[in-house]
Amino acid sequence: MFDRIIGKYFVDSGKLQQSQLSQVYQIQESKRAKLGVIAVTEKLMTVAQAEEINALQATKDKHFGDLAIERGYLTQTQVGRLLSLQGNAFATFTSSIVDRGFMTLDAINEALNDFQRDEGYTDEQMVLLKEGDMSDIIPLFVDTENIEYKQLFTYGIKNFYRLVDTHMYVEKSYVTHSIQEECLGYQQFHGASSATVAIAGKDADLQLMAKRYTKEEFIETKEDALDAMCELINCINGLYATDRSAQGERIELEPPVFSSRFANISGNDLHIMPIHCDDSVVFLIVSVNSDVNIK
Repeated sequence: MFDRIIGKYFVDSGKLQQSQLSQVYQIQESKRAKLGVIAVTEKLMTVAQAEEINALQATKDKHFGDLAIERGYLTQTQVGRLLSLQGNAFATFTSSIVDRGFMTLDAINEALNDFQRDEGYTDEQMVLLKEGDMSDIIPLFVDTENIEYKQLFTYGIKNFYRLVDTHMYVEKSYVTHSIQEECLGYQQFHGASSATVAIAGKDADLQLMAKRYTKEEFIETKEDALDAMCELINCINGLYATDRSAQGERIELEPPVFSSRFANISGNDLHIMPIHCDDSVVFLIVSVNSDVNIK
């Protein structure tokens, strides 16, 4: 994800042209493959096994390699080898820029220092961004130290990344009392804690993300798109509830609901995180232990 964030920063600050950035991403894509694809091409897993692990990732908050080890398809040593073959996204991004002659390493390092200063990141946080582990990255974009907000946003963005678009990126979350969007899907849960988790945005943007989530082209109406987004929200909250259950805490999920007519969601503590996929943006909304009104 950091390659997309820093790529936008390079363009916005005049370090790269948009056309150059597009070329870099094309080169990067050719260098980086999904772990399951590499495992199959290396003849360490069958296609059926890889597809099984991909499906499991929709219900378990674990990496592909960890699940493959649990299933007995790969060893820890084999996963380590596959990860080395896959490469780090940020490393392939910067090397692609240098390979094309768009920026020198010195220019990249200078621009990274500017980014760090502008955004206020520590050296340790910059290391986490470059390493690319979502569990470490997402909390850096959450505007509160409340652990439940950090967990829910992390579950949410990790599922967007795995199930919708591996090229997505986010902006830092912010707090508001009200947000109105063309379409809204949401789910509430109660128990050891209560929360509302919602996805909102324009119809066209939600349809694009719904098509990527379902891997189908049949998404043609607001209702189809919101139904798919509600399924994604249920997946996010289901993972959260499962982990809380493992800690002996009970969470009860209400059925997800959607509105396709300029819905307004309001409350005292709405945390909003913009999610970008190409030129589309939707908003992940989380409110914990707070009254929320939707109409």
